[in-house]
Amino acid sequence: MKRLTVFTNKLFEGMPEGGETEKVKEEIIRDLEEKVSDLIEEGKTEEDAINKVIVEFGDIEEIKREMDLPQTPKDRKQELARLNFGFSLWGSCLIVALVVFVNFYYTPHVIWFIYPSFGIAWWPLSMFYHLHRKKLENRS
Repeated sequence: MKRLTVFTNKLFEGMPEGGETEKVKEEIIRDLEEKVSDLIEEGKTEEDAINKVIVEFGDIEEIKREMDLPQTPKDRKQELARLNFGFSLWGSCLIVALVVFVNFYYTPHVIWFIYPSFGIAWWPLSMFYHLHRKKLENRS
């Protein structure tokens, strides 16, 4: 079950060492070993059971949030990229709404709000690209 220990240590890389972190690590390893034992009893090979448990483990971010651990710089950058994307979506919607109001209030017979709306749409599109790039960087 050395692979489970290596897997857990890799998950906790970059996290501050301490008593609470070690307790959580040991608890995770114990839970993973129990799941592997259950799968072996069901008839799976040890290798298959370990692979299945690792795949089904999930995301370590939930555990970090529960432990109130500081985010890694990569996590912080992705969170800022998500915030920028949300801000750009709301901001561009408000600006487009203002342009539509001005268009229909002052010149209802000419529809011109479409032209600045296309220009404004590039803001959230660029922020979406930035967010997507940060997600890809975090995966590698």
